[in-house]
Amino acid sequence: MGFFTVLRMTITAPARPARAIQGTLDDLGTPLHEVTFVVVDLETTGGSAHADHITEIGAVKVRGGEVLGEFQTLVNPRVPIPAVISVLTGITNAMVATAPRIEQVLPSFLEFLGDAVVVAHNARFDVTFLKAAASATGNRWPDPVVIDTVLLARALVTRDEAPNHKLASLARVFHAQVTPDHRALHDAQATVDVLHGLLGRLGGLGVHTLEELATYSVRVPQATRRKRYLADDLPSAPGVYMFKDGQGRVLYVGTSVDIRTRVRSYFTASEQRRRMAEMVRIAEAVTPVVCATALEAQVRELRLIAEHKPRYNRRSRHPEKSAWVKLTVEPFPRLSIVTAVRGDETTYVGPFPSKTAAEDAVAALHDALPLRRCTDRLSPKRPSPACALAEMGRCGAPCTGAQSPQEYAALVARARDALLGDPGTVLSPLEQRMQSLAQDERYEDAASLRDRLLTLLRGMTRSQRLAPLAAAPEIVAARRSPLGGWELVCVRYGRLAGSSHSPRGADPMVYVDALTASAEVVAPGLAPAPAAYPEETEKILRWLEEPGVRLVSVEGEWTCPVGGAVSAAARFGATPAASPSPFEA
Repeated sequence: MGFFTVLRMTITAPARPARAIQGTLDDLGTPLHEVTFVVVDLETTGGSAHADHITEIGAVKVRGGEVLGEFQTLVNPRVPIPAVISVLTGITNAMVATAPRIEQVLPSFLEFLGDAVVVAHNARFDVTFLKAAASATGNRWPDPVVIDTVLLARALVTRDEAPNHKLASLARVFHAQVTPDHRALHDAQATVDVLHGLLGRLGGLGVHTLEELATYSVRVPQATRRKRYLADDLPSAPGVYMFKDGQGRVLYVGTSVDIRTRVRSYFTASEQRRRMAEMVRIAEAVTPVVCATALEAQVRELRLIAEHKPRYNRRSRHPEKSAWVKLTVEPFPRLSIVTAVRGDETTYVGPFPSKTAAEDAVAALHDALPLRRCTDRLSPKRPSPACALAEMGRCGAPCTGAQSPQEYAALVARARDALLGDPGTVLSPLEQRMQSLAQDERYEDAASLRDRLLTLLRGMTRSQRLAPLAAAPEIVAARRSPLGGWELVCVRYGRLAGSSHSPRGADPMVYVDALTASAEVVAPGLAPAPAAYPEETEKILRWLEEPGVRLVSVEGEWTCPVGGAVSAAARFGATPAASPSPFEA
């Protein structure tokens, strides 16, 4: 696809003034056929509006089913575009080198937008980037009405019609004339057809005005409103809350800095999730668990979800199903996927959120290093016939004796060094292969390889970050509390052993001593696994790395390899601080 170094803006018809209509009380509002929508899509260098930059803007202005104009331009982000993003979008550094910068582009886009209603697929992403760009360039964001086609689709498109609510899936459902391909204008054009299809369905449900459209997904049934009494006696304190049915079974577990306020929101228009509306209809009671700190609340939430496995919690219900990749203990080690660390003093990587993710990581390692893939237990003294991979040159064939134990051991050492320290040995061949595939226009193969690489990097990053915390007998840390005083946390072998709060003006060390004396006695896990579910240890680690957290004492060592997987992952935009836990996704 060609690219532009200047803005392209085509207006095919002037904006028409709204007709003056004498309406009744039943039809007050702006008819949808008179509403001007600007459907927008962005391409960016990453997922954070504060750290990443826009590389392309595409928008289509429509009203009454008629396209009024289009807006498209590449944007020079003034930073290199990560290779992973270039493979996904096809936008390269060369393409944006002579493109205008965002400070040149944004005023023209805002003029094109005018006072129209903004429409986007996953609108929060695009609007957040546009707001950040307006703030950075000194432009006023007009704060328009925003319609998210994802939210509408969740209410109107069933699983029988589409497996998910991604733009590509919805484009097929509504027979969009343009196939979305991660280029901004094409995706915006496809979203226009999706929007029109959704509006057609809403018309059959009695939604005919902009006001009805904006509030459609937040209607609150009377049966839901009547259950607000469940929050009346709850404490206004941080902690965990559990919705329960008439038999006392836990339906849903959540956490909040203010339990009462959060639970009340389930009975108002602010709660838009359909499954939560169903859960509230079943719920007969809410049980609060007040916690000393926000971190304790998050950890207790995880433990309660793992214990009760509530039907309406989608995340964290099966932490025991994580997978590890290990180098087996035998004369010719191979990569194996296991469900638990066994303490056999070999190399483990992970955990991964699923067996499928572990398989992707193993595939990436095999793409980079010719480790054997056969499952037979080999012996240097008993050669066996070569397999097909050996004949293809993708294995050194230690089974036949073609590769000596010393040569294979050197290969295993390279793999172990990459997994535990610098992953350069693995990354270099994979990056070269990905670039080669992209140059040959085999974009799907390049994207598949990129996904396997990212899965591997996330697993390696997790190992190198969690293992030191899991090995530390005790870490005590503190952070200023919004209520005054200090939040105090005691961590033992990667498990939250206790937390406390010292009041404003009190000597915090007195409370630190009381905390360590009363904290849970924790036995170490089997290295490198922590003494808790990995998701709990990840939450603790993210809390420890937050600004303002101070280490009070550290028993043992807490380190991370310099130049390890963390820095490598950052090159691909997968930094731990910017990414949610894979177990939460």
